[in-house]
Amino acid sequence: MVDLNNHPVVLVMAIAVIAPLLAEIPIGFRLPTVMLEMVLGIVVGPQVLGLVQGGGLLGWMGTTFGLGALFFNAGLELDLRRVRGRPLSLAACGWLLSLALGLTAAGFLYKLSLIHSPLIVAMALTTTAIGTILPILRDGGELGSEFGRFTLAAGAMGEFGPIVVVSLFLTPGQGSWLQIGSMLGLVVITFLAALAVLSVKSPKVLELLNRTMYSSTQLPVRLSILLITFLFVLSETLGIEAVLGAFAAGMIFRVATRGEGSKLMYEKMDAVCFGFMVPFFFVTSGINFDLGALWHSAQAMLLIPVFLILLLVVRGAPVFLYRHDLAKGERLSFALYTATALPMVVAITHIGVQIGQMQSDISAAMVGAAMLSVLLFPAIAGSLRAKRA
Repeated sequence: MVDLNNHPVVLVMAIAVIAPLLAEIPIGFRLPTVMLEMVLGIVVGPQVLGLVQGGGLLGWMGTTFGLGALFFNAGLELDLRRVRGRPLSLAACGWLLSLALGLTAAGFLYKLSLIHSPLIVAMALTTTAIGTILPILRDGGELGSEFGRFTLAAGAMGEFGPIVVVSLFLTPGQGSWLQIGSMLGLVVITFLAALAVLSVKSPKVLELLNRTMYSSTQLPVRLSILLITFLFVLSETLGIEAVLGAFAAGMIFRVATRGEGSKLMYEKMDAVCFGFMVPFFFVTSGINFDLGALWHSAQAMLLIPVFLILLLVVRGAPVFLYRHDLAKGERLSFALYTATALPMVVAITHIGVQIGQMQSDISAAMVGAAMLSVLLFPAIAGSLRAKRA
């Protein structure tokens, strides 16, 4: 019999295949694949069946390749051209309101001694799973509508804002001013890299890239992965969260691939990231999920519904800023979509546990609430939209 502890990659890839198949089962609503990947990771992990242990090569692939690919796609999805103007300005104001509400709620929980890491909890409460709601809007034909543009802008800010704050304040070993200087340095390097990429768009270079896109060398894909790893390592070297570099790489990739052939490149990077790299992060997150700490902590169990309500309040409250832009019947759907959070919550709580600023049971409660938000909020919002239509 094969010892899966010696071949954990096989198990991860098996889950990566099984999860989307389970998501296709007709049960009245669609289960998010990322949630199924985490649940299956919990099942095969040491907390349940014990088929595989976290850490080692598997843990490295999850926290480096998987997490980097996840944030790369977050940067790739931030299309400012589509949401510029009023949608983007409202999204920025709305996220700042969410930040204030999140800090207030987390501070209150801290005063009650329910949590010991208010900043991490506040950041997790201000996130939006844009990667989860984007396919829903696309499948519903709403990406080009006003509702879709406002929702997309709010979701993008729900990813970008927390990434910046986490990179500034949750990286140990440096002062705040040095952190700000390092981040500005990364911004300058990212800007120069984007200019360099745009400046080499000569006919000969474009012809080479187009030709090798269909050959076994896959040069454009290799260049893209090099860009991710370079900025990922550069961020780590500068002393800020490495995920910010991956996010910057996604933004550069979007700028560099505008125009002819961009759709094919997006499809190729989607295949590499979501077909291979990203599942490692969610499956290993499930494997390392401290179900025992959650199960044996009554306080953590009680915090799950509290966090779920706070996600809706913190991210849903800014809907009142849209009273002149969204119809009354659209506002609740908008609030539910923007309160949907899982990937960023998993990433932020993972960073918090990794740097020793968050307890594993509180992290598990936070992730559990985020999983419920992905399960409930989009389904309710979609049902409301369908009734309205």
